[in-house]
Amino acid sequence: MIGNRIKALRRVRNLTLRQLAEQAGTSEGHMSKIENGKAQPSVALLHRITRSLDVSTAILFDQTPNGNRVVSRAGERPVIHLDPIRCGTGLCLERVIAHAEDHMLQCNIHIIEPNGSSDDHIQHVGEEMGYVLEGEFELILDNVVYRLRANDSFHFNSSRRHAYRNPGRTRTRVLWVNTPPTF
Repeated sequence: MIGNRIKALRRVRNLTLRQLAEQAGTSEGHMSKIENGKAQPSVALLHRITRSLDVSTAILFDQTPNGNRVVSRAGERPVIHLDPIRCGTGLCLERVIAHAEDHMLQCNIHIIEPNGSSDDHIQHVGEEMGYVLEGEFELILDNVVYRLRANDSFHFNSSRRHAYRNPGRTRTRVLWVNTPPTF
């Protein structure tokens, strides 16, 4: 599904597969596999692809028919699986606020399995904050590693190079808020 949306957006913008691949910093072959559902991009590559397409990453995952929902019930929120190939290890996002084009705020619960990570550093416009609900968490900002545990929080400007991972032996859950929506 992500690949189909990327392909449609690329075609609307009259970009060749090679042009998008070059702008996103990957090979044409890898981009083809992503578009055809044979490979899953990392979080960092997704950001580069969507930046090249001039869209929010959230648009690739938008499955919510009503982005203006006021109440979001536990167990009913959409979950975005970023790494289906590894089936259960890695990273997924539970949407606390449904995606909508007019939202200025985005909130997800990042669920990170042991040794799961964002794979690579990203940078973008905005501001982010997080609150560790459970588990251990490493936030890497400009190559400085911050270790956090349950009930710790963080805040930073999104233009800083950032990545994260779960160094622990149990699942980590982080309430993560950013503006503007980027994922």
